[in-house]
Amino acid sequence: MKPITYAEFDPLTRLQFAIFVQRVFAELNPGVEYLDNFHIHVIIEALEEMRLGRNQRLTVAMPPRSLKSIIISVAWVAWLLGHEPGLRIICVSYGQELADKMASDCRQVMQSAWYQRLFPNTRLMPGRQSLGNFETTAGGARFSTSIGGTLTGFGADYIVVDDPMKPSEALSEAERTTTNNWVQHTLFTRLNDKRTGRIVVVMQRLHEADVIGNLAEKAGGTFRMLSFPAIATHDEVHEFASLFGKRRVLRREGEALHPDREPLHVLEEQKGLLGSRHFSGQYLQSPVPVEGNLVKYDWFRYYHPYEIGEHDRIIQSWDPASKVGQHNDYSVCTTWAIKGDRYYLIDVVRVRLEFPALKQRIIDEADRHRADWVLIEDKGSGESLLKDLPASGFWRVRAIKPVKGKVERLEGVSAIFEAGRVLLPHSAVWLEDYLNELCGFPGLRHDDQVDSTSQALAWFRDEGNPGGLWHYMRQEAEKREAFHHHRTVRMRAPAGVSHFYCRDGTGIPVGADRIIWLTEEDAGSASRAGFVRLPE
Repeated sequence: MKPITYAEFDPLTRLQFAIFVQRVFAELNPGVEYLDNFHIHVIIEALEEMRLGRNQRLTVAMPPRSLKSIIISVAWVAWLLGHEPGLRIICVSYGQELADKMASDCRQVMQSAWYQRLFPNTRLMPGRQSLGNFETTAGGARFSTSIGGTLTGFGADYIVVDDPMKPSEALSEAERTTTNNWVQHTLFTRLNDKRTGRIVVVMQRLHEADVIGNLAEKAGGTFRMLSFPAIATHDEVHEFASLFGKRRVLRREGEALHPDREPLHVLEEQKGLLGSRHFSGQYLQSPVPVEGNLVKYDWFRYYHPYEIGEHDRIIQSWDPASKVGQHNDYSVCTTWAIKGDRYYLIDVVRVRLEFPALKQRIIDEADRHRADWVLIEDKGSGESLLKDLPASGFWRVRAIKPVKGKVERLEGVSAIFEAGRVLLPHSAVWLEDYLNELCGFPGLRHDDQVDSTSQALAWFRDEGNPGGLWHYMRQEAEKREAFHHHRTVRMRAPAGVSHFYCRDGTGIPVGADRIIWLTEEDAGSASRAGFVRLPE
């Protein structure tokens, strides 16, 4: 077979970024075999989409030594300047030494004979180069800096952030905050045109609140987010264009990302060296330890809705934000069905609301699930809620005084999880976030779902044991019997109301005719809630 000539190969390389990447790899790693893999092509396609203006924001989370820097910080930058030599590109890494190394590699590629054949209009400006920076004769440039470095006077059409943090710095909240603030409030402001400028962030995940985690929370809707765990945590389907048309790759749960380079046994060895916490972030791109901390994933049991059937009570547990409002922490409600000694989590609500809206949401959620009791942490904004809700005619609340710290509270109910008495639905929109927070605590940014859960389970443990439940039901029966002889006011409930709850928490069901009998004391609250007093 006749060997392919430069004249035949160069045009294909100029058109196909995937081939260009292979030539860059050969330039920088002579004699080393290039091992192709699907994830390289998924990234390449995403980068080409950006170059062609079809997307402007991208994050890529992938394990160490997966060609991320060669593909993005070296090959892509050289590719961009080859096609548009007037582009100005800022490249940022955690340290200047690393930034300079990638700049040097990019320069080597652009000064190679084959690159200059491919892109004859792209030439480096003589005498306008330093270790980390260089300019083109067309006015373009590649500028390198480290996190926190100076950017004065330099604007960019493209910004590339490659490994913005060291693993050793990621556990420091101060370091994370400094990095995130600089990236968002200094670096991203350097785009020459905010409408058309492109931003790419590529890194191994190090913490829930690292740069990608921060962007996911604050700007997730504007970024396309790719993630490539070293070991698949679930079945994945990847589609991408290739020289031979559209390809579709199915990656099964448990498969290695690039088995020709790092098979499963190598990854397991690496996990043993790093420990599960670091392996989970850096290799699995999920900064939640696989084995968990106080609560383990495999302690949970799962149910289908029909399996709950008749239950003893519905209890809601609210952990209100210490300061309510759109820009403060979340307020969280977990809704539980108690059935014997099993606790079925049937809903999770996580909201940021101003105080009046939060108060109404508590009432609405209680009505929606027909909750028997609503537990509210008696602290911060919860104190005000516990005063205002009964004043508004809502008496189903119970104040819960927090004791001990968050860790101690969850640890105190961990045996309930381990015994398999906490059941979760097989499917729910909130399920993944809930599991990650419970099993990742205390190493995560948010812990409001943890607080709501531990509050509920502690109450179940103390009030819901067989003796406690029998005592509770006996008290309720005695109260209903006592009140039967004192209800003298006949009232009609508003349409859609299923229960009225008296001042002591007793629930009176509303029948089809919407008529109920109340004490004079409760009639006042009912009137304010829209009930109509009827002639006796």
